[in-house]
Amino acid sequence: MGRAAQPRQLIVTVYGLYSRSEGGWLSVASLITLLAELGIDEPAVRSSISRLKRRGILKAVRRAGAAGYELSPEALEILREGDQRIFREQRATLDDGWMLAVFSVPETERHRRHVLRSQLTRLGFGTASAGVWIAPAHLRDATVEMLRRLELDGYANLFQAEHIAFGELTEKVSDWWDLEELEQLYEDFLRLHTGVLDRRDRSDREAFTDYVAVLTDWRRLPYLDPGLPAELLPDDWAGIRAAELFFTLHAELEGAAREYVAKTIRP
Repeated sequence: MGRAAQPRQLIVTVYGLYSRSEGGWLSVASLITLLAELGIDEPAVRSSISRLKRRGILKAVRRAGAAGYELSPEALEILREGDQRIFREQRATLDDGWMLAVFSVPETERHRRHVLRSQLTRLGFGTASAGVWIAPAHLRDATVEMLRRLELDGYANLFQAEHIAFGELTEKVSDWWDLEELEQLYEDFLRLHTGVLDRRDRSDREAFTDYVAVLTDWRRLPYLDPGLPAELLPDDWAGIRAAELFFTLHAELEGAAREYVAKTIRP
């Protein structure tokens, strides 16, 4: 399965992929069965579910006498936002322009400042200078939704922008984002999952285990890399090759994986 993903990460992936067709709900029995295929034993599943419940991601709900958990409204919103990011194939272009985020948080509410910085980083913003954050303009809606959901919109201002002068944007982008770290993360993804393409006569169960592993490793990367314009990136940028691999595997595996889950979670 590549790198050893945490049980909690795998549970979030499984819920994100398969619970929404069931109204956001999965039975405990189905979840234990699916996670067993991913190498996670029952005690680890139950422990991770408890943590997700305490964090407000899952809530206990019984259906037709069966114990299970469903996604909270907040978790559903986060997953909807994630779909737009994780499965977006298009990169930004220079013609799209940029978005600037400027915020001011009183010292008495420094915890909100930390949350705001963390969330901007999570969305893929780079730091142009102290207190000025930058991202491709296509992240506007996701940023507005995040600020409103976390009630941080009163502390921030967003601006549409274009780079007029001075210096080369390729050099600026290397200052605003840690491209070397991103390159290494993409190389790791390629190293772990390129071999999946070579597998033949894959069963639906194997498609499920491969797909969850691939998606779990992929889904954090589009949040670290906001889809910067290709012309601003180094030659043979690993992120472009990694995206091509992910979407190829998505096309090959998603249908069979879903068939396996449908047979597993429905009596």
